[in-house]
Amino acid sequence: MGTALITGASSGLGTEFAWQLATAKHNLVLVARSKGRLDKLADALRQIAGVKVEVLPADLSVAEDRARVVERLCVGTLEIDDEPTQPGPDEPAPIGLLVNNAGYGLETAFLDDDVTASKQALDVMVTAVMELSYAAAHQMTSRGRGAIINVSSVASYLAGSTYSAHKAWVRVFTEALSNDLEGTGVVASAVLPGLTRTEFHERAKIDDSAFPGFSWLSPITVVAHALDGARRGQVLVTPSVRYQVATGLLRLAPRWLVRKLGATGVVATRR
Repeated sequence: MGTALITGASSGLGTEFAWQLATAKHNLVLVARSKGRLDKLADALRQIAGVKVEVLPADLSVAEDRARVVERLCVGTLEIDDEPTQPGPDEPAPIGLLVNNAGYGLETAFLDDDVTASKQALDVMVTAVMELSYAAAHQMTSRGRGAIINVSSVASYLAGSTYSAHKAWVRVFTEALSNDLEGTGVVASAVLPGLTRTEFHERAKIDDSAFPGFSWLSPITVVAHALDGARRGQVLVTPSVRYQVATGLLRLAPRWLVRKLGATGVVATRR
């Protein structure tokens, strides 16, 4: 049993991460903007799974809120001469797994919106991933164990939106972080889901009916693949054979074609 911190835990993949980890008897720290939704989820997890659950409301587009999450991730960081100890019953436990899941799509194109909205999305999906990963990696390496899962997307191989750019950064950042962590006992994995049945598309006002049924993944499948990949030390995890094939083709395709696919929406891969 360990403790996992999940961002964007109040819905979609974040909620599924919480349930699968709680079922495996991991204690949890749940992070999202909505305290009401977090409290409701936490109560259900405590009652059904019998695990400890902390609720940490935070808006990751706000620097002060990110700092509070970083502070929680730093709990248990050891100095060189320190010996690991078990926290007391009322003390917060060190985080053994960080899941950087928080993210969302914007309703309008980059040039059709106030740049403030794009900067906020950048802070949630890039700045927060960097700052939280930095804190978690230092704490985990000091203890010689741990894992970081960053949620990227198959959209990271496209060029259709700022969302694609954010997720491309997450993918490459995770690969670089994995190199830095080699030999420390800590692993970093990026999961790259394709279309997944969550609230993501409704919130971004994306018409789900435009995509055939076979293209959709379930949150259960995506999270199960992500957790299994992290356990095996896999750096890039793409759930389902069809999206593994799709990403392989995108990597081989000429960039002019990839840009056109992204611009026209022929290939939609947002989670």
